[in-house]
Amino acid sequence: MIEKTNNIAANQSRNPIFELKNVTKKFGSVLSLKNINLTVYPGERVALVGSSGAGKSTLINLLNGTMNPTTGEVWVWGQNLASLKSASVRQIQRQIGTIYQQLHLVDNLQVIHNVNAGHLGRWSLWQAAFSLMFPLEVNTATRALSQVGIVEKLYQRCDRLSGGQQQRVAIARVLVQDPAVILADEPIASLDPERSREIIELLCQLNAELNKTLVTSLHEWEVARKYYQRIIGLQDGRVLFDYPAKLVTSEMVDGLYKAN
Repeated sequence: MIEKTNNIAANQSRNPIFELKNVTKKFGSVLSLKNINLTVYPGERVALVGSSGAGKSTLINLLNGTMNPTTGEVWVWGQNLASLKSASVRQIQRQIGTIYQQLHLVDNLQVIHNVNAGHLGRWSLWQAAFSLMFPLEVNTATRALSQVGIVEKLYQRCDRLSGGQQQRVAIARVLVQDPAVILADEPIASLDPERSREIIELLCQLNAELNKTLVTSLHEWEVARKYYQRIIGLQDGRVLFDYPAKLVTSEMVDGLYKAN
């Protein structure tokens, strides 16, 4: 049986959060990941770097349990996800917040409703429905939006926000969820350099100040080297290198991209 959430939190300082053991993932005949072995510990700030098609998004989806490996095992907080019942997997997933490249915001709803989606894992159906008419947890949403710097957008429709502001709404939604881990899949892919810097600095601030473990997929290896502690280089679904950021050289990264 899965440990309760408070026990999960208590064990974070001692045990790895993620362990991938000989993981391979195929989509039909297409190989996305092959023989992946890696471990992520609490509080780490890890960047997944590689070109499009390297397997970064697939790896993110394996970590959060929305995909299952074709072969191999994904362990989260010492438990093999494949051996757990659906309810137990969902309980683990409540401790893992994911920021997707597509953001998954409802454009015609106000910011507060999109931020409140972070509560859906613990709200009842009636609470979720009621909140669409009369928003619940307004103070919690306000606090999260204040943390990401757009508290004045609380009642603005999401489709009237800039790309950078929408990215901040997605981060605020994760803050409301209050997970132990934040997974960010290409969070700056569609942003200009200044907005990109702001978003990465915000994510790293959450890692440092709130002790959220952070795993981020990126194309920009210079960003990874500047802001992250550890860089995992993916190429054609394989881990080409896994080093502390300060040890990753431009020659290593050139090799990562040249073959693609």
